[in-house]
Amino acid sequence: MAEEESGELSASEQAALLLLSVGQDRAAMVLKDMGPKEVQAIGATMATLGTITPEMVDVVLEKFITHVKGETGLGMDSDEYIRNMLISALGPDKASSIIDRILLGANSKGIEQLKWMDTRSIADLIRLEHPQIISIILSLLDPDQAAEVMALLPENMRSDLLLRIATLEGVQPSALRELDEIMEKQLTGSDSVKASIIGGVDSAANILNFIEGSISDQMMEEINDSNPDLGQQIQDKMFVFDDLAVVDDRGIQTLLREVSTDQLLLALRGVDDLLKEKIFNNMSKRAAEMLRDDLEASPPCKLSEVEAAQKDILGIAKKLSDSGEISLGGGGGGDELV
Repeated sequence: MAEEESGELSASEQAALLLLSVGQDRAAMVLKDMGPKEVQAIGATMATLGTITPEMVDVVLEKFITHVKGETGLGMDSDEYIRNMLISALGPDKASSIIDRILLGANSKGIEQLKWMDTRSIADLIRLEHPQIISIILSLLDPDQAAEVMALLPENMRSDLLLRIATLEGVQPSALRELDEIMEKQLTGSDSVKASIIGGVDSAANILNFIEGSISDQMMEEINDSNPDLGQQIQDKMFVFDDLAVVDDRGIQTLLREVSTDQLLLALRGVDDLLKEKIFNNMSKRAAEMLRDDLEASPPCKLSEVEAAQKDILGIAKKLSDSGEISLGGGGGGDELV
């Protein structure tokens, strides 16, 4: 029974259990090489993991050892291995947009340090820089973090910054060196960096997905007035909550394992019946019935709270998509959620 239960652990729970098993010193060494969101997620999971049985530890350690034994990159040039691995897995077109971003993060302490800062500090740090520099910095942040920073910047800057992000096709090494020099002066500095393909319509759409609804609508209206074709391209790339209805059943099941019941209860208010049925059909009969009853019995709540829950779930979905665990189909659709 314990082995069955351990097999149902999510990826974050397995990672947390593994770190709890190796001791504080080794766990600390691992956490030093992780990003801020990963550290926060695993730390929170550690705190809520509950009872851990020896059988659960055995299963997770066995999976880890099997995975490590299957590694073929040991002893190879890591940069070249990463490039070849991603190109083989994603193809040259998809891989090109993230390879240099990964290698850039490995070589740039100053830029990477931004991700550990609170969004208010980042906004205060960059608000007086040239708009092109700000747009590059926002493109290098995770979309949800970039969205929070964008919302803290002056209103008259936002649409221009999003336009700059959407039209970024590549950044020359000299521009990234300039950015790194700025970070070196204001933070801790870093080594030289490589060129990176950042920005673009996809980046702009991802950031816009995480911006609060009224601000997002205003920005899109201004962009459509300025450049209708580009505005349409951004709109087509946006993935809204109702678009989860096109995700396959396996993907929905994977997503539901990472979403809390409270989040789901809040996010499903006022959404299309098609999406609700999609969710219900991928839960156990008992869980679906309980969720239906809770939806009917729960009191009214603010639209902003519903939108926040939906954005949180979209953030989880995008993270799962980026890691290849689910596939997000479709796109577009800018209808206001109610």
